[in-house]
Amino acid sequence: MLTMKPGCEHCDRDLPPDQPGAMICTFECTWCIDCAAALNGVCPNCGGNLVERPQRPTALLASVPASTERVHKPRPDLIT
Repeated sequence: MLTMKPGCEHCDRDLPPDQPGAMICTFECTWCIDCAAALNGVCPNCGGNLVERPQRPTALLASVPASTERVHKPRPDLIT
């Protein structure tokens, strides 16, 4: 099951698990669409490609909640 991190690692934009707008790599590094575009679709942490994260159905969030742990590591070389 995906962790569904709550925010972009660079800009800390909220990324709700039941809405579009998040991009992930195979290690579930999580980026907003804008930051992923600035990264040219490549995860700077592992070098993997970034793909659209699936949405968790809202009705399932109570029984299968998303993560609340934020990973915020702004990249000084990334201007968004």
